[in-house]
Amino acid sequence: MAHWNRKVAIVGVGQTQHRSHSHDVNQLEMINQAVRAALEDAQLSLKDIDMNVHGNMELFEGIYQGDMWHVDGYGGFMKPGIRITTGGTTGGTISAAAINLVASGCYDIVMAIGFEKLEEANATTGITNFFDPLWCRWVNAGAINARSAGQMIKNFGIGVEEIAAKLRVQIAENAALNPYAHLRQKLTIEDVMKSPYLMYPLRFLHMCPQSNGACCIIYAAENKAAKISRKPVWIVDHDSAHVENYVGPDTFILEENNEKSQSVCARRIYKRNGITDPLKQIDLLEMYDPHAYWHLEWLDFFLQKPAGTSLKMVEKGETARDGIFPVNPSGGVLASNPIGASGTVRIAEAALQIRGDAGQRQVTKEVKTAVATAFGGTMWTVMHLLSKSKP
Repeated sequence: MAHWNRKVAIVGVGQTQHRSHSHDVNQLEMINQAVRAALEDAQLSLKDIDMNVHGNMELFEGIYQGDMWHVDGYGGFMKPGIRITTGGTTGGTISAAAINLVASGCYDIVMAIGFEKLEEANATTGITNFFDPLWCRWVNAGAINARSAGQMIKNFGIGVEEIAAKLRVQIAENAALNPYAHLRQKLTIEDVMKSPYLMYPLRFLHMCPQSNGACCIIYAAENKAAKISRKPVWIVDHDSAHVENYVGPDTFILEENNEKSQSVCARRIYKRNGITDPLKQIDLLEMYDPHAYWHLEWLDFFLQKPAGTSLKMVEKGETARDGIFPVNPSGGVLASNPIGASGTVRIAEAALQIRGDAGQRQVTKEVKTAVATAFGGTMWTVMHLLSKSKP
């Protein structure tokens, strides 16, 4: 486990409904909805919060220092706070920062708030204009990347397309049980296979949506956590890895060992915590999955298994909500993608599963240990390892 001064637990989570448009609230009001929900969940008030960590995709939106005018939304007046923006990983990095602030002994109770609201600014404007549309079409930008999908089909055959469609149907079934999910439509394999191509072999229904939404997590030091919550969820460890030379001949590869960032991050965190077989030692994964093919490819990395293992697992239904290793029972990013909050939602959903408070989307097996991941630009991966038991 991580060598921290103090152990840290999640004592409260809250999120808004995620949707394509939120004309009834502004950014401040939407954030306030998530903060109120988290405070209610923890049975705390604003006066109990020592510090705030705030984040969204401000770099791409072109609206900066949102934390300054959101103060009334998250109750940050005359309190210390920091703003963090790391692209798609923002939801994961704000949580990592909040955990470190508590673990260090600087603060006892810290609130992490991630959000995205596209009416006030469009984060995808910056993402899709980053690359040349002709010369860099092979990589494109953001989540629309077909390179891995094409490679999987080349390696494992055309049947991969149907497995990706089956995965998307499984995710839709999960999301239908989640009252906070953006996309809650019923899908069939035929629906996915007939949806239009965005860039071969990626189809429209393989992709994550653009969502509005906010998520708030309250972290507390061990001496406070037991008093606050009857069911604290403990942070065992977190780690991150990313590719600094993002565009070039080695794009998406960590040059020193030819590993993807997802694999490097998983290997580090498992080694520190004595995890030799993730399938047996971890009960559930909430993965940041921008599209169905990356979900399949990255699942192998996070499980530290040979390429193609995920294809067999999905085909057998092993990653379904009632399977031996549930993945994204919330619907994941394929169902809801409020970018600055997407990584935070993964942690919140994993915590709810450990607590047994996930409602209709609760998995059928007992969840004692879970992993939540975040993903973003420079192929950055952030992982959190959570446990029902104090580490």
